[in-house]
Amino acid sequence: MTKKELEAKLLELKSDYIRIQGDMDKLEFVRGRVSAAEEQLIRLEEEIAGVNKQLEKLDFDK
Repeated sequence: MTKKELEAKLLELKSDYIRIQGDMDKLEFVRGRVSAAEEQLIRLEEEIAGVNKQLEKLDFDK
C-alpha cells in the first residue's frame, strides 16, 4: 500500500473507532450489552496499530 492509502485507511479506522465508542456509550447508558462493541474496539485498536507500524516503516525506509 502507498502512504496515501495507509493514511486513508487510518482515518477510516479512527472514524469507525469513534463511532463504535459512541454507540458503546449509549449502550452503557441504557444498560445494554457492550461486550460486542468492546471486541470491535479491541480489533480496531489492533488494526490502527498495524497501520501505524506500516506508516513508520515507510517513513523509516526513505
